[in-house]
Amino acid sequence: MAMKIDPELCTSCGDCEPVCPTNAIAPKKGVYVINADTCTECEGEHDLPQCVNACMTDNCINPAA
Repeated sequence: MAMKIDPELCTSCGDCEPVCPTNAIAPKKGVYVINADTCTECEGEHDLPQCVNACMTDNCINPAA
């Protein structure tokens, strides 16, 4: 599974992009998006997804449905 950034909550601060170990996060149309094909939710590398730890907006980044 992958993480997903809520475009309604994303402030485009960019804090999530540099902490992603798989480089799955990139800006697109004014907000950041996560490439589901490369996102691993940091499994095997970290206890929690690093993007969630870096994001200052509550509930902005969640597991994709």
